[in-house]
Amino acid sequence: MTDPNAVSPKDRFLTVYGRKPVLEALADPELEVDKVILADTVRGPGASEIQRAAADAGVTVQRASAHRVKVLAGNGKQDQGVLADVVAPRMRPLAQALADRNPPAPLLVLDGITTPANVGMILRTATAAGLGGIVVPRKGVAALDPLVVKASAGVAFRAPVLRSATALDAAEQLTDAGFAVYALGSTDSTSTGTGQAQSLFGAEPPARSAFVLGGETDGVDPEVAGYVASWLSIPMPGDVESLNVSAAAAVLCFDLVRRGHAG
Repeated sequence: MTDPNAVSPKDRFLTVYGRKPVLEALADPELEVDKVILADTVRGPGASEIQRAAADAGVTVQRASAHRVKVLAGNGKQDQGVLADVVAPRMRPLAQALADRNPPAPLLVLDGITTPANVGMILRTATAAGLGGIVVPRKGVAALDPLVVKASAGVAFRAPVLRSATALDAAEQLTDAGFAVYALGSTDSTSTGTGQAQSLFGAEPPARSAFVLGGETDGVDPEVAGYVASWLSIPMPGDVESLNVSAAAAVLCFDLVRRGHAG
C-alpha cells in the first residue's frame, strides 16, 4: 500500500510544459530549473533554442520518447515535446509542515477545485496575504501546471504550497495536529447537513486554523465536511447567491490579515 505521506517529486517541483513556458523559466534568474526533458522527436531550430537556453542556465537536458514527455506533462495536446521541472522552494508535504515545532498557520485547504484559473488566483491571493500555507492535494484539484502558473502571474513558483494525497487526508492530518477546521459555505448550508452557517465576520477562529474551500460545482466533499467544526459564510446583502471560489478566498484571506492572523 502506498504511503499517502511519502514525498513525491510533485512535492518539490512545478512542471511546466510547452516551448514558451520552458524558455521563460530558463530565462528567469530567480527560478531554479532542475532539468529539462525534450522529446526525441523534437529537432531543428526549436530543439536548438531550448538546448542553448538550458546550457546558458546550466541546466541538464534529457532526451526521452514523445510518449514519455506526454505522460510526465499530463497534457498531450500542449506539451510541444518539452517540459521542465522548476524547483518550488516553499513547497513541501503537509505532514512535514505539521511536524514543525510551530506549524504554519492559518491555512487554506483546496477541495475539488478543478479550474486552473481559480487555483492560480487563490495561490496568488493567499501568498499576497501572507497565509501560512495553501494545501493543494495531489488528487481532486487542478494540477499545478502552466495554466495555474499563468493565472497566479508566476507567484505559484514561490507560494507556500503544502501537498497531501487528498483533501480528506489533509483534514485528518490537520485535526490530529490540533487545528480548528472551518469551511466556507452559503448562508444556508442545510444541503450539507450543517445547518445555518455563521458569518465569517462574526466568527472568531483561533490563529491555528484551516479553512476548506470547496469545488466550483459540488462544494466541500461530504467526507471532508465530517471534519469541519464550523461553517462560515460571507454576508452578501445584494441579490447574488454566491461568489466565485477565488473571490471568496480573497475575502477570507484579507479578513485574516485584518484580524492579525496573517501577514
